[in-house]
This record gives sequence, structure tokens and C-alpha cells, in this order.
Amino acid sequence: MKPRRLRSFVRRDSRRTDTQKEAYDRLWPYFGLSPDKFDCQQVFGRKAPCYLEIGFGSGQSLFALAKLHPEINFIGIETYKSGIGTLFMEIETAELTNVRVYDGDAVDFFQNCLHDATLDRVQIFFPDPWQKRRHHARRLIQSEFVQLLIQKSKQGAELHLATDWQDYAMHMMKVLSSDRSLSNMAGEAQFAERSNGRPVITKFEQRAKKEGRSTWELQFAIISCE
Repeated sequence: MKPRRLRSFVRRDSRRTDTQKEAYDRLWPYFGLSPDKFDCQQVFGRKAPCYLEIGFGSGQSLFALAKLHPEINFIGIETYKSGIGTLFMEIETAELTNVRVYDGDAVDFFQNCLHDATLDRVQIFFPDPWQKRRHHARRLIQSEFVQLLIQKSKQGAELHLATDWQDYAMHMMKVLSSDRSLSNMAGEAQFAERSNGRPVITKFEQRAKKEGRSTWELQFAIISCE
């Protein structure tokens, strides 16, 4: 049997308001990224550090971070057009020019769009935990994908991850700690403090807290890209 292809998401229906749809259609030519290989300096029209976030949801945290750091270029990956439309409205209102969005699968993006040694940070906050044991193989954080992240990042770049499921946190720690190209910034086998890449408490995180779930954070540095 052919192994299941790792994907960063499961396609679900995404209801959009008319406003979200209008913003997506109108602003995509300005903020959207096509599924072709590109150079970050060309896309943003400047040379600057580049941070990438996988699965930004409605974009609440990504928008806040990009607004706080106009000196950094940000790429967000999301498949839910409602969230993309909402983010587009926010960045247009704030007149931000340092955000671009890819609508599609993160694995495809890393394989087909990015040159090697491009990114200064990768952020993955609250990915689908795939709670059932038989679904654990679908989790995004696997050794194969981590190797792809390392390949597309610069030496010294950082990986910031967060989850509200302890079992997934332990899985993430095992995968990242076993990679000799990575160093745990919090200390061996230690979880980190809140990432500065999460400047606001999102609605998703508020809901997790109400349901009694803690947040587990991991921050690793890439010490070798070989």
C-alpha cells in the first residue's frame, strides 16, 4: 500500500461573509502568492528577515506581529478563505506592506515555492493534533517535514511551535529533539516560555483555556542546515 502523503491540513468547508469574499478577491493580486518558486527580496521589494507562519486561522496573531515589526517580512499559509479575507481587510486598513499569503498546502509550498536557506523563523501554532492514535501519522510535525523546514531555513533560524494538547507536545519534543540539526533554546527536553511570535491571545487560545487545556511551547534553533 502506498504511504499516505503528508499534508498540512484537511480541506473543510469554510463559510465566508460577502465582505470576506470581496476582500479576498480584490486584494489577492496584492497580497497573494502564486504556487511558483519565488525570491523573497523580489516579492517584498526589499531585503529583510523573513518569518513564515503555517495555519494562521483568522490571522489575528499574524496581523498583530506584522504590525509590531514592520522591519520583518511575513508569509502566512492558510487554506480557509474566510480567514484569509479577514486578514486582508486588517492589513489593508493598517496599510501594512510586509505580509504575503499562500492559499494551499504547506508541504507543497515548501517543496515547490521556496529556495533553500530562505527563512529566518518558522511558526506553527496549534496545528491539528489528530487526537486519535490511529490518526497520529497525519500530524504535521514529523521528521520528514522538519527536515524540509530546516532545508528552507537559514542557519541560526528558529522554529517556534505551540499546541494545547499535551500528547502532541510530547510528540513534537521527541521529533525535534532527535534531530541533530536543531538545538532546544530552552534547554534539553525543556518546554519554552510563550513565544514572542504570539503577541495576542487569540479566540482559539481563549477557548482552549476555557476548556481547561494548557499551552505547550517549543523553541528550537537551527544549528546546521546540512
